[in-house]
Amino acid sequence: MFDYRYHALSLAAVLFALALGVLLGVAIGDSNLVSSAKSGIVHNLDSEIGQARQQAGQLQTRLNQEEAFANGLYPLAVHELLAGRTIGLVFLGGSSDQVDSLVRTAVAQAGGDVTTVVAVREPPDLSGLAHEASGTHYVSLATSTRVLERFGALIGHQFASGGPQIGRELIGRVRASLLSAFDGQLTRLEGVVVMRAQPSGMSAAQSEASAALESGLLAGVAGAGVPAVGVELSGTDPSQVPWYKGRGIASVDDLDELAGQAALDYALAGDRGTFGVKATAEALLPGAGAQP
Repeated sequence: MFDYRYHALSLAAVLFALALGVLLGVAIGDSNLVSSAKSGIVHNLDSEIGQARQQAGQLQTRLNQEEAFANGLYPLAVHELLAGRTIGLVFLGGSSDQVDSLVRTAVAQAGGDVTTVVAVREPPDLSGLAHEASGTHYVSLATSTRVLERFGALIGHQFASGGPQIGRELIGRVRASLLSAFDGQLTRLEGVVVMRAQPSGMSAAQSEASAALESGLLAGVAGAGVPAVGVELSGTDPSQVPWYKGRGIASVDDLDELAGQAALDYALAGDRGTFGVKATAEALLPGAGAQP
């Protein structure tokens, strides 16, 4: 049976929906209403932007104050920490004028002096080294990584200690093939800063030879009883900190920051650890949570 009440309710629902649509259309088409809503949104955004700028200004002021405090405190914190000490800088692979300048500044601030800067050629010139080492126990270094590592250990020991004359003579003999840059003089060192460039474009044999020479050099420095510190900039990628840590030397991963320069001074003075701002760092500075 046809239900008139059902039909009436259905028709009423349709008419109500139609009326609602008309009203919404009129409301949406009301330019005054849209303009009012837009003005309200703009006003709120302007207010929020103004507050954000004010907060940014306050934070910048605090940051400037903290930076001024740090700059004033830094010289006091490292004063005479390396008084009279001679420091060497070794680049494994490519050298960096920026790192050279930062290391010199940091060491000088602590009363020390960078007396020797060298860049070790990588990949090593094995034939040249073998030729210049003729008549010594290291003549076969081009064909034996064990001999090459022992050669590196002697060079590292004599570079750090300024030891027996034969060692200095050997360094002098092989310098042209061993180093791509040399500045200063060979003298006894009381600290060595190391910066390693990530090897690239080498064959497997070249990489193996470079690794043997690098390991030997650092072992020789350690054998001379001289503290070594690996450094890099905060933007260095890939980081060499794991490599430094694997060789048992302290490291600083933010040399381009004031805290990194202070950490370098303390590490050269004998503090051990991985310092800086990266995930591999134990602490920003020695004494701030680092492990002994």
